[in-house]
Amino acid sequence: MKITAVRAHVLEAPIAERFAFSQTWIDRRVGLVVEIETDAGITGWGDGYGPPWALATVIEKYYAPRLIGRSPLAGDAIWEELYNGLRDHGQRGVPVQALSAVDIALWDLRGKHHGAPVHVLMGGPVRSIVKAYATGLYRRSDDRAENHRRLAEEARGYAAAGFTAMKTKVGFGFDDDIALVATLRETIGPDIALFVDANHGCDRVQAARLARAMEPYDIGWFEEPVEPEDIEGYAELRGRTTIPIAGGECSFTRHDFRRILEARAMDVIQPDTASCGGLTEAKRIADMAWTHGTRYNPHVWGTGIGLAAAMQLLAVLPTTVPAFGAHQPLLEYDSTPHPFRQDLLVAPIRVEAGIAYVPDGPGLGVEIRRDVLERWRVN
Repeated sequence: MKITAVRAHVLEAPIAERFAFSQTWIDRRVGLVVEIETDAGITGWGDGYGPPWALATVIEKYYAPRLIGRSPLAGDAIWEELYNGLRDHGQRGVPVQALSAVDIALWDLRGKHHGAPVHVLMGGPVRSIVKAYATGLYRRSDDRAENHRRLAEEARGYAAAGFTAMKTKVGFGFDDDIALVATLRETIGPDIALFVDANHGCDRVQAARLARAMEPYDIGWFEEPVEPEDIEGYAELRGRTTIPIAGGECSFTRHDFRRILEARAMDVIQPDTASCGGLTEAKRIADMAWTHGTRYNPHVWGTGIGLAAAMQLLAVLPTTVPAFGAHQPLLEYDSTPHPFRQDLLVAPIRVEAGIAYVPDGPGLGVEIRRDVLERWRVN
């Protein structure tokens, strides 16, 4: 079996109402889907988390010529060759995000070739169902009272849908942030987990003040409190609060995570499978985290293909301790408006009452709707 074609599809769609995190307002959803064809009639699909036009350029101009004619079964060899080819210029960022999309598509191909889900090829499954938390509760309005009212209503909707955990956004200023956290905790009660994410919107002083003020609200983790480059800042904050510190969606490959883990900078690492180096590298990072006794909950923000890849990884993630009561990894279930997330899949990934079911078909376990791909494709 040989690779005959590599295509990078840039997708873009407007959304009806914009929403914001600490850095910017979002008024459209974008995505990067990779399609790899073979002479055996098998096609693999991948998802890249990053600026889609930049990723598409790297894939089509640099990676594709090196993939044509190769066997997709040579997974680690291809990963190392593509990574090393741009090592002098791209040890993280766009080249690794592009490599992630290619790697996921190759795993999909290998699973389909062998007639087995990716999680079986990776040595699993450890689990076939995963508890999901709803990612949403983004800023909707610059009017504080109106914004908090709408987010409280949204939180009640997640609770009614059966989610036992959810995540909101902070980083809009101390008074706004702490008022929102208080409102949400009062809305959902004490039995539903509440996570907060600043999207590195605080400096060390702001993050420490906010963390101390949030402690009475039983926060499950404080995500990306400071800039991703500031590993020392993460470690410092971790020593100043009882709230677990999380991060890592803006970090890449085992080399970045080795530094994070050795610095004991985070309680929970959150590599994005479609960004950190693909399923190949995500599993390497997971094994490192296991060795360091650090929890791993993958960041998920992309198309249904990226969601499927995260589910395959979650099926094989080790627990931090071998015990009946051991903590199990969670699925980040993006609940924000997205026209081609689950709609891109012939059979959407099953998420019911806050529980996600790992696809058990060959490869990633999903098939792609060409009509949806074509509708939102802009290149």
